[in-house]
Amino acid sequence: MPDSSRLAGVVTTAELAASGISRGQLQRLVLRGALVRLARGGYAAPAVVAAASGDRAAKHAILATAALAVTGQGAVVSHHSAALIHGLDLLGRGAGESVVLTRPPGTTSRKSGCPSVRLHVAALPAGHVVARHGMPVTSSARTVIDLARTCSLTAGVVVADSALRGNKTAKAELRSVIAACPRWPGLQAARQVVAFCDAQSESVLESVARVAFRDQGLPPPELQVWVGDETEMIGRADFLWRAYRTIAEADGAIKYADPSRAMAQLERDARLREAGFEVVHLTWQEITQAPGQVAASIQAAFRRASMLSAAGKRPAERWPGTAQRAG
Repeated sequence: MPDSSRLAGVVTTAELAASGISRGQLQRLVLRGALVRLARGGYAAPAVVAAASGDRAAKHAILATAALAVTGQGAVVSHHSAALIHGLDLLGRGAGESVVLTRPPGTTSRKSGCPSVRLHVAALPAGHVVARHGMPVTSSARTVIDLARTCSLTAGVVVADSALRGNKTAKAELRSVIAACPRWPGLQAARQVVAFCDAQSESVLESVARVAFRDQGLPPPELQVWVGDETEMIGRADFLWRAYRTIAEADGAIKYADPSRAMAQLERDARLREAGFEVVHLTWQEITQAPGQVAASIQAAFRRASMLSAAGKRPAERWPGTAQRAG
């Protein structure tokens, strides 16, 4: 019989055989659509698969359940698989194509024999494992550190920002995971991610942009800052370089899908410029394909701001202090 703690509706070939279903009968069940083959040795009821349709995390949880069932005791869901199940942002679209598991040294978990399942061997302290969808999964903090150790800085910051923003973990917990496993490979990269990540970063695009700014030598901006004073607030800036009175806005794919929203943004930009701010917009394509050009536009805005200030052509300082950090 299936493990009672497992996501309902997922069974293995061995469990089906133990219940009296032959290999030929199993093949016929799959052909008839009475069972859905998830991976080598793992199957699910059609209703379970249908219920997860359109939900990336739920769909991956089913695949992970099957992988765990086939792999055996000791393994837990980890890395990008755990990130998907926790609902964390990931960089790239191919992250859901395979299931990643981790087992502690000395356990006897079987290899799944399936190329879509990757198995790591690493220590799994009790505090690093939680239950999700009836299966063992690395905690959000451990998941962030595992990914930060093994992927690019940008990808690590994306998942770390997401975890902080969603209150799935805190920097103290991330540091605790690092301290618990001081000899792991890649910890220096993980420390850089932990030092750089910020809960104020509100999207994957903003996280990617912050790393690009760093790589291009720009000073770090303040994030999510309300520009104005007690009497009049123009709006909240994604990025603010206060010393240069320069704002950068990250424009997502749907930001201007509504014409009225696009018009409101143009009016907001005009008010910001009248107040003496430089405004630079950036898109996903620009920051990922031409980060140097984006940085050059921001540096040009810095120079314009400095020249206007030196020439005394800045508007009167209506707003001493100009900005308040979002709470």
